[in-house]
This record gives sequence, C-alpha cells and structure tokens, in this order.
Amino acid sequence: MTSITQNKGKTTSTKELEFIAIMAFLMSNVALAIDAILPALTHIGHSLHEAKASSLQLIITMIFLGLGIGQLIFGTLSDSFGRKPTVYWGVGIFMLASFICVTAATLEMMLLGRVLQGVGLSAPRTVSISIIRDSYSGDRMARIMSFISVIFILIPMIAPVLGQVILLRFSWQAIFYFQLVFITITVVWFQKRQPETLPESQRVSFSRKEFVKGFKEFFKFRNTVIFTIIEGLMEGSFILYLSVSKQVFQDQYQLVDEFPYIFAGIAFMLGLATFINGALVTKYGMKKLVARALILFSILSLGFLLLFPQSTNPPLFVLLFFLTLQFISYGFILGNLSALALQPIGHIAGTGASVFSVISTIISVFLAVLAGRYLTTTVAPLFVTFFGSSVVALLLLSLTKRKIQKQT
Repeated sequence: MTSITQNKGKTTSTKELEFIAIMAFLMSNVALAIDAILPALTHIGHSLHEAKASSLQLIITMIFLGLGIGQLIFGTLSDSFGRKPTVYWGVGIFMLASFICVTAATLEMMLLGRVLQGVGLSAPRTVSISIIRDSYSGDRMARIMSFISVIFILIPMIAPVLGQVILLRFSWQAIFYFQLVFITITVVWFQKRQPETLPESQRVSFSRKEFVKGFKEFFKFRNTVIFTIIEGLMEGSFILYLSVSKQVFQDQYQLVDEFPYIFAGIAFMLGLATFINGALVTKYGMKKLVARALILFSILSLGFLLLFPQSTNPPLFVLLFFLTLQFISYGFILGNLSALALQPIGHIAGTGASVFSVISTIISVFLAVLAGRYLTTTVAPLFVTFFGSSVVALLLLSLTKRKIQKQT
C-alpha cells in the first residue's frame, strides 16, 4: 500500500513539474523574441540600410505595442472559445510575423512583423496565466507562479548570449528561425500533454456590450487608474533600457562581444529582486514595497545625474553599479503595480486586465520611443527618464486612497 501511495505521489509531482515547464516555455517565447535579437540590431540595420540608432530601437519597442494590443484580443477570445485554440491562433500569427521579419527589405516591414509578433505572442502569454488560474488557486497557485518566476530569471540571461552565438555562426535571420523552432516544439508539447482547462459549459459568449460596460467600470476605480498610469511610466523606463542597451554597451562603450553577458548579469539581478519580492510582499504589503522602491529608484537616478552632469559617460563599472541598483529596486515595482491595479476590480477581472494592459502599454511605448530619440552620445537621457518617471509615479502614488476600494 505504501509503495502504491509513493508511486502515486511521484506521478502527481511529475505531472505538476511538467505543467510548470510547459507554462514557463509558453511564456518564455516573449523574452526570447525580445532579448535574443538585441545583439543583432546593428546587422539588421545594415541589411535594411538603416543606420539611425533611434530607428533601430523601434525593433524592440514595437513588439511591446503588439503585446498590449494582443492581450486585449486573446484574453477575451480564450474565455469564449477555450484556452488551447486561442494559443494555436496566436502561434499561427507569430509564425507568419516571423517570416515577415526574415524577408523584410525595409524597416517599415520589419516593424510590421515585430508588431504582429507581439500580437501573436500575447496569446500564449495571456492564456498560460488563465490556464494556471483554471488549474490552481490560493497557496498552490502562488507556489506554481513562484516556480515559473525562477525559470523566468534564466530566460533574459540566456537569450542575448544565445542570440550572439547564433549570429556569430550564421546570420541575424537564423535567430528568427530558432524562435520558430522553439515555439513549434513548445506548442506540440502543449498540444499533446496539456488538456483543455475551460470546459464548453463554462465558456461565455463574447458580448461587445459587456466589454464596453467593463471598460467604463474600469475608470470608476481611482486607484486602479492611477496604478495603471504608474505601471505605464515605469514599464516605459524598462522598455527604454531594453531598446537602447545595445546602443549604450556596443556603440558607446565598444563592448560588442561582452554585451550579452553584461545584459545577462543585470537581468539576473532584476529577476532575483522579483523573486525576493514574492517573499517580502506578504510581510510589508505591495504598496509599501512599491513606495520604497520608487524612492530608491528616483534617488539613484538623481544621484547619477548630479555626479556625472558632463557630456561624457562615466567608467563602465560606475554605470553597471548604478544600473544594477536601479533594476534591483525595479524588481519590487512592476509585479506589485499590476496586482495593486487589478485588486479592486475582481468582478471584471478579464476585461479589467485587458484594459490595464492596453493603457499601460500605450503609455510605456510612447515614453520609450520619445526618450530613445535623445539618447545619442551618453546615457544621461536614460537616467533623466528614470528620474522623471519615478518622481511622477511617486506623486501619483500619493493620490491613491489608503483603503483599497471594495468590489461592487
């Protein structure tokens, strides 16, 4: 009897580990599509006859625009047509978009492909969270998400190095082909091993009237609107860093081969801080952690601007010191903001999450594109954006109500 119980327990554990791996692989396609391409931006620019750094930044920022748009679409579709079909539709769009990117002869076609890649990838990203919510609740759901977060620490570290290796051996197009192979393996695994988690009896018919009603309801909650704006500002700072990191390290500091490893180190510290946040949030509360992290974020960026007001960059170790501390504090900001924004609107969770994603994405992409144009010879505009975003975020945070609004 004991042996049977042990075997049964082992089988259950194995299934859970496989579930975690499948969900993590579905989500990781987003990080792979963004970070693996970073070392290849210069090569893509040569192929497209585009040397302007601010234009090449758009290859990174535009995928975020697609992700924001796609979440509005696929979150609703998965509630109406099921989780698995929605993933397949999104993957299909991503594959088509990847071929557009590979065959692009102009920057405009490349950007179209990147927006569509984001739209397609929003399906596995959004639906995987829905599948986790369908399958688990309470402490078990938190446990599953924490394990997936650990895997997420690794993806941004590996992706740029992987992209660099592929680039050295093949071409920038090969990075997109690798993404296609990776997502194909993932979706086949998903199709064979992951059952549908939303039965037909629980699906809801899509109603434009209900969506509009939920959209209007979203804006009745002041805290939700404020946290959404703060999310957009801080995510904009993060997207700006992603889009200019190649320009800073490869062009300004001439660290072409070292860039993927520097990026990986900073990504590790961000991931580690995000993981630690999960342990501290129950003790200190989300809002308090966000407030303290924003204060640290603004002090660090102001400190950098006061210490290095001149037109030349500081030594590399100084820049890395400040960026590392900035992103450690950043790890305590973003995850908490989304939870704070959505907490009062559980009664319109699906629509609310979609509206939150679209509004914050529009703000963040606009900020990143605007600020990126000023980053030419020094990193100063990056820290100006860090400082401005965090100060405005702190002012907005002071306007939130102390008590969370109750669901109606």
